[in-house]
Amino acid sequence: MTDPHDSETARIAPGGDAAERAVAAVWRIESAKIVATLTRLVGDFGLAEDLAQEAVLDALRQWPVDGVPRNGAAWLTAVAKRKAVDGWRRRERLDDRIAALAHDLEREQDEAVDALPWDPDAVDDDVLRLIFISCHPVLSREAQVALTLRVVGGLSSEEIARAFLVPTATVQQRIVRAKKTLAAARAPFELPPREERADRLGAILGVLYLIFNEGHSASSGADWMRPELSIEAIRLTRVLTALMPAERDALGLLALMELTAARFPARADRNGDPVLLTDQDRGRWDRGRIARGRAALAEADARGRGRGAYGLQAAIAECHAVATSVEETDWDRIVLLYEALGRIAPSPVVELNRAAAVAMATGPASALRIIDELSASGALRGYHLLPATRGELLLRLGRDSEARSEFATAAALAGNDRERALLEAKASGA
Repeated sequence: MTDPHDSETARIAPGGDAAERAVAAVWRIESAKIVATLTRLVGDFGLAEDLAQEAVLDALRQWPVDGVPRNGAAWLTAVAKRKAVDGWRRRERLDDRIAALAHDLEREQDEAVDALPWDPDAVDDDVLRLIFISCHPVLSREAQVALTLRVVGGLSSEEIARAFLVPTATVQQRIVRAKKTLAAARAPFELPPREERADRLGAILGVLYLIFNEGHSASSGADWMRPELSIEAIRLTRVLTALMPAERDALGLLALMELTAARFPARADRNGDPVLLTDQDRGRWDRGRIARGRAALAEADARGRGRGAYGLQAAIAECHAVATSVEETDWDRIVLLYEALGRIAPSPVVELNRAAAVAMATGPASALRIIDELSASGALRGYHLLPATRGELLLRLGRDSEARSEFATAAALAGNDRERALLEAKASGA
């Protein structure tokens, strides 16, 4: 079944009438709960999403005529359940259990229109199961991202495609393949066994982190940032922390996202061009996000067991958030935090970031030695931020000609148009 949001007849444009906007809003906020409820009912993830989409199409036809129900999510769920029953009837599989369900639906559908709206902050285990299914280990990372944004985030295939700069057909194919893979694997709609949960949670957090980072610094295209993608990742992570409040790493990731997103208003100028940390107007940073991020980090710390990788990165972001200027930033503490991060989650990118912090704490010469070791290892070959960072260090050391060469190399490797332009300007000495 095609996504109703992707069809020409069912497209919900921002300027559409009130009923269409209401359908879009309900689906955007409540789709995860709707699909999760239906999956528990019919026992088939793919069928549940199809039923939910058919209900959305019915709403697009009926709400402009009949009016928007007070409880749009319950209306959509009831209609989708009735479609499930109708399908069973057509296949002559109606038994006493389904007959009872059909009877209940008569009452539910009548009550749905007048019922009080669902609490948007209410979450339940069905949604948690849906998140675990969307990030099932039998799926590729690309499929996990697409499915998470589609069924948990409520984004259309077109929105996902636009965010990641791939054709809509590609996203649709990934989602269709993912559902077929889950069906072939007979993935149950249940939480994984406790002994598997930590690894599965790590995959979920990795998907949400990837989504956030793509919004923070777009890997390609004309836009420096895609903040709407990061905001969606924050929303989904907040849902996850509400569902699993004891999970330190989920809280750590939420803290990292909030503290990082607090700088979004100052990360681009009015033309959309990058504004680096040293040049940002800290008065434009979102103090509300900083407060929420620090609160989430404190909650993560209260869970005990020390900070994980996300918590350490959040602590680094907190150092930036509380500093009144680049000069007043506690760079020594940031270096220590990167060293701790490198011990529990070693990676060449962490080492690159540590080098940048070392440059601020003790000077560019010592940082350049770290960068040169990274270059010699070949671990970050093709990664534009390695020559870009080396260029900045050489510039501070007065080795301008070498710095411009590094910036030119970085520009040739950069996939993002805005970032490439910035690096080209540095390479030309502008």
